[in-house]
Parts: sequence; C-alpha cells; structure tokens
Amino acid sequence: MSSNRWLHYFETQVPLSEEPPRIAARLAGSGLHAAYVVYESGGKWSYAGGARAEVTLDRTGARLVQEDEADVVLPWSDRPLHQVARLLDTVKVPAWRAYGWAAFELSYAKEGKLDHVGDGRLLHLVVPRAEVRIEDGHAHLRAADQETLTALLETISSTEETSEGAPKPLDVRELGEDDYRLAVKLAVEEINQGDLNKVILSRVVDVDEDIDLIATYLAGRRGNNPARSFLLDLGGVEAAGFSPEIVVKVSADGHVVSQPLAGTRALTSDLLENESLRADLLGSAKEVYEHAISVKVGTDELVDVCVPGSVEVPEFMAIRERGSVQHLASRVSGRLAPGLRAWDAFGAVFPAVTASGVPKEAAYTTIRRHEPESRGLYSGAVLTVDHTGEMDAALVLRSAYRKDGRTWLRAGAGIVGQSTPEREFEETCEKLDSVARYLVPASEGSAR
Repeated sequence: MSSNRWLHYFETQVPLSEEPPRIAARLAGSGLHAAYVVYESGGKWSYAGGARAEVTLDRTGARLVQEDEADVVLPWSDRPLHQVARLLDTVKVPAWRAYGWAAFELSYAKEGKLDHVGDGRLLHLVVPRAEVRIEDGHAHLRAADQETLTALLETISSTEETSEGAPKPLDVRELGEDDYRLAVKLAVEEINQGDLNKVILSRVVDVDEDIDLIATYLAGRRGNNPARSFLLDLGGVEAAGFSPEIVVKVSADGHVVSQPLAGTRALTSDLLENESLRADLLGSAKEVYEHAISVKVGTDELVDVCVPGSVEVPEFMAIRERGSVQHLASRVSGRLAPGLRAWDAFGAVFPAVTASGVPKEAAYTTIRRHEPESRGLYSGAVLTVDHTGEMDAALVLRSAYRKDGRTWLRAGAGIVGQSTPEREFEETCEKLDSVARYLVPASEGSAR
C-alpha cells in the first residue's frame, strides 16, 4: 500500500542535568528499541531507535522499506551510492536524519564491481521512529507516537542509580603475534618489489568473555578522547567505538572535510615520556613519509569532486591524542562542485586512505591476501546524513564488535617499505589498548 501521507513526529524539549553519554547509554539499554544507533559528533549526541524508513544495500541492489509504503528495490548498478541517495530522497519524514553504517567491503563495490563482495550487507541506514538529540544542556525528543515520546521522557528523567561495572582489561600482546609479523614481512616485500607504497594490515583479537557493550562504551568514552564515538545494534551488527578520525564531513552548503591520521606512538601516563615519543614521531622518516602520502591521496580524492582550486590542507602534521596513542594528523578541505552531493564526496574518499593504503586498489589486493577474514564494519564508517545534504561519517577503528554471538577487537598498522614486523605489531597493541582496557564483563555491567 502506498500513500502520500507524511510521517510526522511528536516532539518536545527538556533541560538536562546529567552527562550526555550516560543519557545516551540509558536510552540504548532501555529496551525501547531492538535496533538503535548512538552517535557523538562535535559535542553533540544523538540516539536513534527503531525505523520509520530503512535503506539497505547489498550485491543485489538497494532497498527502501518505509511505513505505509510499498517496498522499493533498485537493482544493482555501477553507481550504488547514487541509488542510496535516490531512495533517501523519497523518504516521507519531514526534516529526516538517517543513521547507520557502511562496511569496508563497500569499497570494492562502489563503482559497480562485485568480484570480491559476499552476500552480506554493504550499507544499512535507518530514519528512526524515535530520536533524541542532545546539545548545550538540552535534549530535543522526536517520536512517531505519543506513547514512545512519553517513554523517552521517562527514560531520560529517570533518577534510578545504575552500576556501570568495572572494566576487566584484556592482554592483547599474547595473541596472534607470529601470524601478524609474518603478514607484515610479506607486505614489506611486496612494497619493495612493486607498485604498492603503503598498506594497512589488521589483526583480530577474539574476546572469549561475554561483554556488556553499553557499559564498555561508557567506560571507554571516559578513557578516550575520540573525534567521534558510537554505540549501535543495527542489522545484526553490534559495536561500541571511539573513532580517532572522520572519513568525511559535508555541510549543507557543500563544504567538505576529511581528516587523515597516520603515524603513531603510544600515549602514556608519563608526560615526559609522551614528549619523548612525540619528538620521535615527528622525527621519524618512516612515519612522516607514511603520513605525507596519505595526505596526498586524500587531497587528490577531493580534487575529483570539488570546485577547482578550492582544495587545501589547512592543518598539516599536528599531533592528536586519541586514547592510548598519539597520531600525526592533517585536515584536507574543499567545496563540492556544482551538481554533486554528500554521497559523491563519500564515494570519492571511502574507504579512508589511512585504513586501506596507497594506491588503494593495490592495497585491497594485499589486504585480501594477508588478512584472515573480511573486515565488515572494521575500517568502514558509522554515519549520519540528513535532508539538508549534511553528512558526518566516522572511521570505524578502536572498537569492540559483536555478531552472531562472537565478540572481537581489531586494529591495524600502516606498512611501508621501512616497516619492521616488531614495531608494527607493537603499534596494533597500542591501538587495541584504547578498547581492551575498558571491556566490562556482562556479569559486571548493568547499563543495559
């Protein structure tokens, strides 16, 4: 059944006296919605629960499922992201915002190729039935019905004290070292023999204990200083993450920003040690080279979709502290060319060069050859996109993942010709610690 009825929200606004992460986590753990996304960006927090409209993409094509409307299916084409944009344009929710994720394997398929794409979803977005946006001490609530709006208000205003549980750190240095060092050694040989300049190789660390992801998110958010953070249960995928960088941010007026981070040293509790490590990072030819080629690729990618002459690098090789590590960080910006949209910018830069390699196609081949399993959400994106054309896409790193009863962590390191297996393994450990230190066992956590 199709109709011309618009799907309006019941809305209200309330002042807050509690920290946004606790409110967002309480909403996630309330049981109001089986599927949800929590997203933090620039001091603003959002909770999205349920789905009034849902857009998914897999190897068969793009599908829109929407309240009171017949499903719309667009068969696979050579421009799948344009199909996603077309479906979102038909969403009958005023002032909509969609929340969701894109898998790393979308990178293989964004120009229509399906050679290395399995049967799983490549992208999953929802326009929620219930939404809470938190900013400047207030929460703006929207819900599809008055009953849900009341339930949101009750959840936010609850004074019940809940124990968040004590983290139980996981030692990531005793797992998978030999296999990863061998993969790095082989990748360095490939780099020194051929057209590949850099590749990010990752390793997986399984978590045997049952983990409370909501409590882990709260503990990890306190212990990290992320560029973005997220907590989600959507499309059979669960994750809690503390993203160190964005893939891309697009404003309603077409301003585009990407933020390559490459080059890493540990961040410790000793200020003098951190200064020494920072000096070593800035003085390392290997790390500076790795960072510079990433910035070059990021610049070239934006040139393809931006107004000529508008692309610039307003920040180059700053230091950013992210949880258990410190990075070399740059910022690349430009203005979208006339006729292009946020999805064009996303397609130009996805996946982030700092999680794939240089050049990307050669890096994909090395990744498939040496990594033990497909990446899925790891090094993909968690994102929001709305009716104005704004998009905010976080790079999915420093996260805990759960699917089909399995929980795991994953981290990688940038491999170049000067890399050593010992140092790259240690770098993965430093990054994994951003999450591994904050895992809360399900028996301890009660946030959900």
